[in-house]
Amino acid sequence: MQATVYIGLGANLGDGINALCQAWQRLGEIGGIEIKDISHPFSTMPVDMESASRFINAAGSLVTTLGPGELLRELLQVEAEWGRVRRGAGHEDRPLDLDILFYDRLVCEKKGLCLPHPRCADRLFVLEPLVEIAPELIHPVLNQTVSRLRDALLATDAGRAEQQAMRRLEWLPGSGNSTQP
Repeated sequence: MQATVYIGLGANLGDGINALCQAWQRLGEIGGIEIKDISHPFSTMPVDMESASRFINAAGSLVTTLGPGELLRELLQVEAEWGRVRRGAGHEDRPLDLDILFYDRLVCEKKGLCLPHPRCADRLFVLEPLVEIAPELIHPVLNQTVSRLRDALLATDAGRAEQQAMRRLEWLPGSGNSTQP
């Protein structure tokens, strides 16, 4: 059985655009994963943490035969290949961050895996890239499209402030177009 999955990609240490581009390509090399579409990268300010480094964020879609737990293990392995060490609770600077945002319409809450991602509807750095690749994607708990969630967030002071600090970027020259680095 195949599932359509949306992944959040982020990095704020080192060359973030290169890290996201290479991580996306690496995901396509994993058995049971077929990468589909990826948004433009966006430069964003850190949210819910203090850091002097801006983030590069993007969202991608893929099709997989891996279950959610198996996919999560693969994402964590790719993060580890980039030097990511998860130290537990709290947000910190990172060379690569890969999160499962949506796994089909699955809703689950297990230790280490909550679907859909519990804060995706409150973060413009997640919603803006998602809207670019899947504007009609429906949040299975809130039963609203990601476009509508983004618009609702932009109607708030916090959302407008995050938008003002956000810049859409381009992938590296020669890495392909915006849909496939």
